[in-house]
Amino acid sequence: MRFGRTSKAVGIAAIAAFVLSACAGNTGGTTPTTGTAKQGGTATVVETNAFYSFNPNTADGNNDINSKVSYATHSGFYYIDNKLNVVHNDKFGKYEKVSDNPLTVKYTINEGVKWSDGAPVSAADLLLQWAAFSGYYDDANAEAKTGTSYFSYAGDPAGLALTDFPEIGDNNRSMTLKYSKPYADWEIALAGPSIDVPAHVLAQKAGLKDTQAFIDHLKGMPRGDAKAPKAADAALKTMAEMWNTGFDTKTLPSDSNLFLSNGPYIVKSVSQDQSLTMVRNKDYNWGPTASLDEITVRYIGSAPAQVQALKNGEADIIAPQPSADTLDQLKALSSQGVTVEQGNQLAYDHLDLNYSGPLAEKNVREAFMKTVPRKDIVDKIVKKLDPNAKPLDSQLFVPQQAAYANSASNNGSSAFGDVDIDGAKKLLNGATPEIKIMYNKDNPNRVDAFSLIRESAAKAGFKIVDGGLGASDWGKALGDGTYDATIFGWINPGVGVAGVPQIFRTNNGSNFNKFSDPEADKLMDELIGTTDRGKQDELITQIDKKIWDSAYGLPLFQSIGVDAYSDRITGVKFMPNQTGVWWNFWEWAEK
Repeated sequence: MRFGRTSKAVGIAAIAAFVLSACAGNTGGTTPTTGTAKQGGTATVVETNAFYSFNPNTADGNNDINSKVSYATHSGFYYIDNKLNVVHNDKFGKYEKVSDNPLTVKYTINEGVKWSDGAPVSAADLLLQWAAFSGYYDDANAEAKTGTSYFSYAGDPAGLALTDFPEIGDNNRSMTLKYSKPYADWEIALAGPSIDVPAHVLAQKAGLKDTQAFIDHLKGMPRGDAKAPKAADAALKTMAEMWNTGFDTKTLPSDSNLFLSNGPYIVKSVSQDQSLTMVRNKDYNWGPTASLDEITVRYIGSAPAQVQALKNGEADIIAPQPSADTLDQLKALSSQGVTVEQGNQLAYDHLDLNYSGPLAEKNVREAFMKTVPRKDIVDKIVKKLDPNAKPLDSQLFVPQQAAYANSASNNGSSAFGDVDIDGAKKLLNGATPEIKIMYNKDNPNRVDAFSLIRESAAKAGFKIVDGGLGASDWGKALGDGTYDATIFGWINPGVGVAGVPQIFRTNNGSNFNKFSDPEADKLMDELIGTTDRGKQDELITQIDKKIWDSAYGLPLFQSIGVDAYSDRITGVKFMPNQTGVWWNFWEWAEK
């Protein structure tokens, strides 16, 4: 499970709240079709964030908008529906557990599945994704500052790190993984909603003859060993560097290899920080058949501006930041044929504190946490949408989960239920730390949260510096050391447990504030190997307390999702995870 970050108050890259094991979906199902939907036509969708990368799997590129574009332009073995079921895409291929002892999983891609340049999607593409997601070749030793860490993966590599080098077969159309231990998330560990990066493009970049040479090269390399690091492999380093940053762009690259599609749509144009347009991939027949010929994505951070675009017919589907007046404004459009859907998202907004700089000392972090007016933030941002909304008191559960109440009662969150300026001053003992807070300045809710925090923290003596960045820049800044605290969101797919170590395990790519707790790491190791959901909840509850005990920062509130669409378009259905309304984009159609 990979969490994605989002600058919307509704969630977590393509990053908000954790629903985790209690909302894990069932498996099974077959690929749906669009039935009698009208073929052709166009739609305009508004998103809060601005697109900036064709690889949403990197720590920098893991943003909701990048993931949504990838979802529409790439395909894989499964997708997750809005009931949080894992639905197999048998037209793309099949994957199956062929053994429990040892856990062995085989992936087979159907013949005819191809990239938009005509190259087949093959086992080489699966192997590349496995290499990037598993960290198999890494031998970096952070303390000794030796070795190499090749791929900057946003997720947690620990599960796939349990596998040996894969077995390639069926004329390079299949790949089999053998695990050394049970892994809870094996079904969603690899090649899921999309295979995003073409191995043949990276192979060419590294001077390798073809994908067979790529497979042979990786097969000839040993597993990385941090205790005995070797000189970096030049070809793999070249490919990894391209994987990490080579697909980052705010405009359409002149090299079409950087935006190849293997899905229903192909990106046609990108206007920096304004919009992106994709057109139907006429060769695509290995998954759900899309109805629309063209989809344009516009980026608008302001909720009122999104509503106005829908009202004026400049947008067909919006998913605005649910600020205080948004719902009333949308309901007023019902007479114009606008449909509004609302629900709790698998997402939450939070304030994270760095374990370095002025916040390196736990006392200073605790002091800062005591100044955060969480109730005021909820009242201003969420209360009108949900009169029963309260500050979120868990980093790992949301109130709809059975385990939430117990975890919230015992994790130490009660110490930060109310603002305590005197307590903060006592901890600071006369110090006046300067704290730079980074957030998406184009997101009105984040601006409001920052303003409320700044005003309250100043009363205790903190000097707050405005570190707000634009919608297409804040995501890449996460973890870069240029700020002391940050306000953003996490959102998960609603299945699996690997999102916990993704964010909270020592040294993981999405662990942006450098939280580290050896005991929590051990609990996370146990978690990813545990299939019993009751036991998963017990372990997550223990991890939640470790996070609070460390003065990590504060969850602010569970996000409320609001979608709205005009009567010109059919097929839009609410989805609580990071895919949002895009989860069934192939069913969108003009009336």
